[in-house]
Amino acid sequence: MAESKRDYYEVLGVDKNADDAALKKAYRALAKKYHPDMHPGDAEAEKKFKEASEAYAVLSDPDKRRQYDQFGHAAFDGGAGGAGGFGGFDFSGDMGDIFGDIFGDLFGGGRRRGPANGPMQGANLRASIRITFEEAITGCEKELDINLKDECATCHGTGAKPGTSPVTCPKCQGKGQIVYSQQSLFGMVQNVQTCPDCHGTGKIVKEKCPNCGGNGYTSSRKKIQVSIPAGIDNGQSIRIRGKGEPGVNGGPRGDLLVEVMVGRHASFVRQDLDIFSNVEISFAQAALGGDLRISTVDGDVIYTVKPGTQGGTRVRLKGKGVPSLRNRTQRGDHYVTLIVKVPAKLSEEAKRILREFDAVSGDSLKQQKTDAPSASGETQKGKKKGFFDKFKE
Repeated sequence: MAESKRDYYEVLGVDKNADDAALKKAYRALAKKYHPDMHPGDAEAEKKFKEASEAYAVLSDPDKRRQYDQFGHAAFDGGAGGAGGFGGFDFSGDMGDIFGDIFGDLFGGGRRRGPANGPMQGANLRASIRITFEEAITGCEKELDINLKDECATCHGTGAKPGTSPVTCPKCQGKGQIVYSQQSLFGMVQNVQTCPDCHGTGKIVKEKCPNCGGNGYTSSRKKIQVSIPAGIDNGQSIRIRGKGEPGVNGGPRGDLLVEVMVGRHASFVRQDLDIFSNVEISFAQAALGGDLRISTVDGDVIYTVKPGTQGGTRVRLKGKGVPSLRNRTQRGDHYVTLIVKVPAKLSEEAKRILREFDAVSGDSLKQQKTDAPSASGETQKGKKKGFFDKFKE
């Protein structure tokens, strides 16, 4: 029995009213995900790739889509060639353009919009900076020491020796791009790639500038001021516009992305906008209540402990947490867990007073009956029961 086909709209994951742009976007994502070159030897991935291609071939064609909406898969039973076939479907035109994009992504060529030797923004640079827990809460200013490229003062960015000029690249004829063909499941597909000789500039430097070695740029160590906003979290990055690599052919500079590494605190733990910590209190404070000094990121505060407070009680210090990056008026809270501290050593006087206290508040220390066995099997009179003693009782 032949395997039943899935609905084409279901295959692409789109609504039946999806427009051409939505169809193309959905198909391109699936084609990249399941392309056989990304999953060599994976029959299931190849099957899904073919299924998505077949669905898009039908739904992207107005006439075929109208027939499919009216008759379903029966409209193409004569030419579809079965569940995995592509008979009767044309993969030229828009499909070829999509595969050009996909193959460019898979094999590193990529597709570029507009002239290849036009102005291009420079690449982004990445750096990291370390700050303390307190600096992350309050915000701070830091100085970053980094290597930055600038236009060569000798050749003014051309890379050519003074008195000479770059020549047109013979490989791409000054276009900055080359077109190459590649065999695919659907025949030969043409793709556009940046020229490897001129790197997309369309120009070749014959005599290189002695100052920059033909690069057109020189590197120097510079200090960049970084403003750390209050509330930043560990691993978040700050973008500094125009401090990245220089642009190409007059394009703007890239950006500098600074990752912030926040150090640990000895007492505080951060979770989103809230801070958590533990504070020890004495038995007397827990039983009788009283004022307790608690450390926060804003300094010490006085909190009044209620009489009869139990160990593990959590108190909330509203607005003593982390400031929000999105809303400066919003701030998290500080949650403090109260831990009742039991003294490890007591004086004889302290022990006596505690026994008196216990006697009038439940007598939990009262000794059991004198003949009650202890954990060692002895009675509290010190006599250990023998094997025949139970018969005498």
